[in-house]
Formats: sequence, structure tokens, C-alpha cells
Amino acid sequence: MDIADTALTPLQNPDDAIARARRQTLLTPRFYTTDFKAFDRLDLSSVQAEWDAVMAEYEGDNNHDHFQRDEAFAQEIRELPPALHQEFLDFLVSSLTSEFSGCVLYNEIRQQIEHPEVKQLMAYMARDESRHAGFLNKALKDYGLGVDLGALKRTKAYTFFKPKYIFYATYLSEKIGYARYITIFRQLERHPERRFHPIFRWFERWCNDEFRHGESFALIMRANPGLLQGGNRWWIRFFLLAVFATMYVRDHTRPEMHQAMGLDPSAYGFEVFRITSEISRQVFPLSLDIDHPAFRRGLDALCAWSRRMDAAKARGGLIGRLQQAWCGAGAALCFARLYLLPVKNHELPAQVHIAPAY
Repeated sequence: MDIADTALTPLQNPDDAIARARRQTLLTPRFYTTDFKAFDRLDLSSVQAEWDAVMAEYEGDNNHDHFQRDEAFAQEIRELPPALHQEFLDFLVSSLTSEFSGCVLYNEIRQQIEHPEVKQLMAYMARDESRHAGFLNKALKDYGLGVDLGALKRTKAYTFFKPKYIFYATYLSEKIGYARYITIFRQLERHPERRFHPIFRWFERWCNDEFRHGESFALIMRANPGLLQGGNRWWIRFFLLAVFATMYVRDHTRPEMHQAMGLDPSAYGFEVFRITSEISRQVFPLSLDIDHPAFRRGLDALCAWSRRMDAAKARGGLIGRLQQAWCGAGAALCFARLYLLPVKNHELPAQVHIAPAY
């Protein structure tokens, strides 16, 4: 599996788009499967009141009419400079793959389990992610790059994750998704002249869906405290770092897109980390020390290893393969050093459920 996916050919047709969506690298979204029977053993009784409140929000479905393109949508689409155009298309394909991955996973859990409350939750979340994926796919179709989602579901490789890994990774992906989208939305709200595509107008209510999904997994983990104690603290630490590092490296591969929005990728990344860290205190007993000087240096070093990997791939041949192996080892060592940095420990709040406030 590649360490990076930055040296990519241009997206020109639907075959290119689905091939990009199928890619399996450390930076691309994956499809997951899990031990479904474990979901039937979940006990939610200790958070029942908060669970009922979140489920009422899902049932209210305040976004039922949100993901529909208005008359101004097509009029706002304009020709972009070639580099920005390709970075934006890659963003759309990556976002589509991530949203559709959630839809597939949640729907599969719903079909495989008997737990009535979790089953209903998965139906609601699959509904939301289906809307998001469909909306993104329509945006790709504007460029002649719509993805056959049925074919993607059949042909993309699946990764098995234990249920607890699903909880950690999915909670974080939903919450960091909220932090990313709301940060972009607020920036373009302040500077509407930098909104180079109409899809960004939908980001606020869109990311509130992501926030609510994260709330559901937070309640599941708080209701089963063994997931947050003992050796599992090391897994929490791993997933926090993996999600943050993946985002940071990937965003540094899209300089034109961030420049167009008036965002510095590093500053944007750390703002997203700050928001995600503050939110995740609702469920995780530790957070990464993102202000530690070695943390930023380590993330920048991972970006440098990613660029070296691209150069090694471009070189090809025996020397290129040896250089790729060297880059992989260097990146792994860099990640290990980041993993061993001190973390911040804190007590969990009595109330789990929180509302989006950024």
C-alpha cells in the first residue's frame, strides 16, 4: 500500500474517477466491515436519556430538504485554473468516497444486527450519508465525472476493523469532518468572493449531520466505559494521531485549493485539530498535545516523506523501489516519534451530548 497518493494522473472521465475512488493508500478513504454480532451486545441504558434526545433529532430530520440544488447552483459553477480544477475534483472524489463508505458501513450494520436502538441509528446515519454522497456525485457529474456507486461498492477493497476500532475511527472521522467543513464554511462566509464553487454554501448544515453522527458514537463509547480505559487508551491515542496526520498530509497536497479559499494548509489544519480536540473531550480521556513544538515538526516531516515518496515513484526502477522502501521506513519512524509524545489527560464530563457551537 502506498504511503501517499499525491502523484496522480488528471481526472478526465468517469473511469478515472472510479479508479481514484478505488485507490487504497494511507491517505484515501476506505470501506470497512466488522464483527456485527458485537453490536447486539451493546448496553445503552446508562445514557438512555441522552440517547433518546439524539434519536429525536434524527427523527426530526431538519435536513430532509437541504441537499437539493437551487437555481443559482449551476450559474455559480465557473471554469477554474487547471491545477485548482484537478485538486477540487480530487477533493470531490475523496469526499464522495468517504461519505459513501459511511453509507455502506452503516447500512450493512443495520442489516446484520438485531439491537433495535442501534439498528434504528444506523438507518438514520445511512440515510444522511446517502444524501451527502448523492449530492457530491451530482457535483462530479457537472464535470462529466459521476461515479457508479454500485460498481464502487462491489469492487473497492474492504478492511476488517474490530468494533472498537470502528467506534474510535468513525467517531473521529465524523467530528473532524465537522471541524473541517465548518472551518471552511466560516472562512467563505467571511470572504464570499473566495467561494469558487457553490457546494460550499451547503457546508454548515451538512457538517451538523456529521456532528450528530459523532454524538451517537460518543454515547455508545461512554455507555461502555471499558472502551476508554486500560490498554484501549493506547488505541485512542493511535487513532487520534492517525486521523490528524492523514488529514494534515493530504491537505498539503492541495495547495491551490487552500490558496483559493484564503487558507494556509498548516494553520487550517491546526484550527481543525483544536476544534476536534475540544469536542472529543466529551468521550476521550486524553487528547494530543498539538501545541508541543515537536508535534508540528513531526507532521511537517511526514509531509516531506510523502513528497520524497512521490519522487521515488516517479523515478521508478530498482533505485526508485529502494527509495520508496526508505521513505516508508522514515515515515513510520516519524509517526512512532509523534505517537510517543506526551498527551494531555483529563476527566470526562458528566454530560456527554453537546451541540455544534463553532
